[in-house]
Amino acid sequence: MSMPLSLEWCIITHGEEMRVEEKENTFTLKLDGYQLFPIDQFIDIKRTDNAEQIGTAKVVEMSWFANTTVITYELISLYNVN
Repeated sequence: MSMPLSLEWCIITHGEEMRVEEKENTFTLKLDGYQLFPIDQFIDIKRTDNAEQIGTAKVVEMSWFANTTVITYELISLYNVN
């Protein structure tokens, strides 16, 4: 049995990110399916697939379970304020 997996080079949030209270500028995001992100590399953040880039982040933790990916990322830079 195969496992569908996609390799991602951009974080698409759809506004569903959650702030991690204990750490400054750190967020978690729960995504459908199994997605693989580069760890400890700067990657783009967008709100939607077709939106402009809103900032840069670094994924610091990633986990997979029950056809779900959960990433924790540190916001490195934000291009404009919401």
